[in-house]
Amino acid sequence: MGRTIPEPARRTPVADEVDVLVCGGGPAGFSAAIAAARAGAKVLLVEQTNCLGGIATAGGHNHICLFTEWGTDVRVVGGVPYEMAERVERAGYGKVRGGSVDFELDGMKLVLERMAAEAGVRLLYHTQAAGAVVEGGEVGGAFIQNKSGRQAVLARRVVDATGDADVAAAAGAPHEVGRGGDGACQPATLMFSIGGVDWDRVCEFRAGNGNLDEVWKQAQDAGDMEPFQSRLMGWWWTPTRPDQVGVNFTHITGVDATDAADVTTATVEGRRQAFHMVDVFRKYVGGMESCYLLSTASLLGVRESRRIVGEVVLSEDDLVARRDWPDAVCYGSFFIDIHNCTGPGMDGETWRPATGFRYPIPYRAMLPRAVENLLVAGRCISVTHKALGSTRVMPQCAALGEAAGAAAALSLRAGCPPADLPAEALRDHLRAAGGIVDEAGIAAAN
Repeated sequence: MGRTIPEPARRTPVADEVDVLVCGGGPAGFSAAIAAARAGAKVLLVEQTNCLGGIATAGGHNHICLFTEWGTDVRVVGGVPYEMAERVERAGYGKVRGGSVDFELDGMKLVLERMAAEAGVRLLYHTQAAGAVVEGGEVGGAFIQNKSGRQAVLARRVVDATGDADVAAAAGAPHEVGRGGDGACQPATLMFSIGGVDWDRVCEFRAGNGNLDEVWKQAQDAGDMEPFQSRLMGWWWTPTRPDQVGVNFTHITGVDATDAADVTTATVEGRRQAFHMVDVFRKYVGGMESCYLLSTASLLGVRESRRIVGEVVLSEDDLVARRDWPDAVCYGSFFIDIHNCTGPGMDGETWRPATGFRYPIPYRAMLPRAVENLLVAGRCISVTHKALGSTRVMPQCAALGEAAGAAAALSLRAGCPPADLPAEALRDHLRAAGGIVDEAGIAAAN
C-alpha cells in the first residue's frame, strides 16, 4: 500500500431508511427492486449510471438471451425478466424472437423506468455503493457516494446487484476472483453501435461464414486488422432500427474490474478498438461499406470479477449433470461461454451442450456465508469460474434478482433472516408472479 492521509473523524448522515436497499440497477438489481416492491416492501434502488438496465442499456448490449432452453423454443425463464422483453416489444422498441429480445437502448431505458414507477420503486442515479453498514455480522444498509456527498442508507435487507459484489466484499463476505491458479478473469468488452448498415446484405455475406473467422484472418494477414480478436461475438439487430447494429467484438484482457484505473484503461482501449473495427467492417464485410460509428457504451462490459462464496457453490459439473435442487428459484440454459482470458477468441474450457439443455439454480447460491441480511444477485453469485460462463447472462441474472428481491420482502414479512426463509414459500411466491422454478412451470409456460 502507498501513502495514506488521515481524514478527520465524521458522522455520516443517513439519507434514507427503507425495507430493502438494492445496489445496482442492471437486470438483476432492477428485477430485485420490482419483486420486492410488488411484495409490499419500501424499496430504494441506487445505480451508478443514469438509467436502469446495466449492461443491456448503459452497456450497449441491445440483445438479451436465453429465455429458452438451449437450441429449442421451450421457454424456461418467466416473471420479471420475460415481462421486460414483452413490454419493450409492446412499446414498439424491440422484437422478441425465440429465446431472445433485441431492442433500442433508450426504448428499454424508458420501459424499465415505467415499470419501476408502476411498482413504487424509488430510484437514485449517479450514486455509487461505497461500503456496507455492518454491526455484529448483520448488514444494516450501505454507504453511498454521489453529488450530495457521502451518506448512509439504512435497510432491513440489502440486495447486492453491483456485478462485482462490492457490498458483499465490503461487508466481509468470503469471495473469489477469476479462475484457479492465476486468478485471470474473462476479458472485458466495450459494446458499440454502428449505423448505415444494409442488414439483408450482411446476412447474405454471413451465410456459410459463421462468425467470419476467415474474414478476420484475411484482414489481419493483410495488416488491416489488429489481432486482439479472432471471431465475432455478436451483431445485434432489431427491425425497429433496421440500419443499426450493436456490436459485441472488442476484447480487452487483463482487466481487474474492481480497480478504477484498470476500468478506465480498458474503456479507452475498447473505444479505440471500436473505431478501428469500423474501418475493417467497411473494407471486408458486405453490407457495411457505408457503416459509421453511432456510439460507444457508457459502461464497460465486464464478464467476471468477484464471486461470493455462498451456502452452495454451483459448479460446472452441477450444470452439465442438470442437478436438481430443492430450493431452485430459476433455470439457466446458456452454454458454458468462456472467452479467452489471455488472448483472442474463446477459451478451451468453453462447453456447448446438446439441444434441450437447461438446469436449475438454487437459492442458496445467493446467500453469502458469514453475513446476515444480505442477498447477492447477478453474475457475482456463488459459482465456480467455469459455471459463471453460463450463469452470467442477463435472463438468468434477472431471474436471480427477482428471487433475491422477493426473498428480501418475504423474509421481512416472516420475521426471519433470508437464510431461514422456507424455500417452498419463496418458490410459491415466484410461481404466482409468473416465474419458472420447476418442470411443472416449464410445462405450463409452453
